[in-house]
Amino acid sequence: MHSNSKSEAYAQAGVDITAGYKAVELMKAHVARTVISNKSSDIGGFGGLFELDITDMPHPVLVSGTDGVGTKLKLAFLMDKHDTVGIDCVAMCVNDVICCGAKPLFFLDYIACGKNYPEKIAAIVGGVAEGCVQSGCELIGGETAEMPGFYPIDEYDLAGFTVGAVDRSKVINNKLMCEGDVVIAIPSSGVHSNGFSLVRKVFDVEKCDLKSPIEELGGKSLGETLLTPTKIYVKPMLALMSEVTVKGVSHITGGGFYENIPRSIPDGLGAKIDKSAVRVLPIFKLIEKVGGITERDMFNTFNMGVGVSVVVAKEDAERALEILKANGEDAYLIGEIINSDEKIILE
Repeated sequence: MHSNSKSEAYAQAGVDITAGYKAVELMKAHVARTVISNKSSDIGGFGGLFELDITDMPHPVLVSGTDGVGTKLKLAFLMDKHDTVGIDCVAMCVNDVICCGAKPLFFLDYIACGKNYPEKIAAIVGGVAEGCVQSGCELIGGETAEMPGFYPIDEYDLAGFTVGAVDRSKVINNKLMCEGDVVIAIPSSGVHSNGFSLVRKVFDVEKCDLKSPIEELGGKSLGETLLTPTKIYVKPMLALMSEVTVKGVSHITGGGFYENIPRSIPDGLGAKIDKSAVRVLPIFKLIEKVGGITERDMFNTFNMGVGVSVVVAKEDAERALEILKANGEDAYLIGEIINSDEKIILE
């Protein structure tokens, strides 16, 4: 394949186009895992094709989301572990579109690197494919750009986007929210992919021991804990929304509780969160202690152990918790909706 495509001049400038072809061949097995229908395009073309089935959507609405992994990638470089950051990339996108009630349909990624090491690129895409499998969407294409002189040869950046669909009648409508509704927490798997500029500063990760077990982290190393992939909430949330009226969903990302929960709450209402109910993960307690960070700054930067918050009517709370637990999420109550000009109150 591409036997005639080889540029000595381009190679002398630092770009090996044959490495790109090899990377595509290596990643095809990963991409194949995500195929939902036989109507999608084969990887390697100029555009990704996806046949949209709107049989159950009289008024389909497309919902898109895009994001990257951010400086969490620095941990991947230091640990030389590249097979999980792709999950983070997918998660940061699909977890956003599910907040609207949309099911992710397909995903495309973008990898920019200083030097194309085909096996490393394939490992990254393997993680992207795993994220797509977890969220039930299809990886239909992407781009790998070798950019010598722009990125160090052993570093890369990773971003992507997803497109989902939902019937207009099923778009989550926070206008239904009212005083007395309850706020449910769905646990996170760790730091996810936010706040890593602060994490790296707190632990001075370029110099610290990332690989030795730490008692406070249950015997896991700091590097292993920090690289834990972002949890993907698509399937449990779809199960919940199919049976219960969900009035608001917040994906807790950068900005923590103070920035993200208010985004799902209409004017005139606020969320009163019981801080003592939040099941704070050990990694956040360690960050707070080592960094000497205030509690407010912690809740304004990190997810603190809550990956997604969901608002439902009080009478639906027990059923919602049952559905989420049946779908593998140990969800629990953390607050209520009140009449307030303040969008969020943590006490």
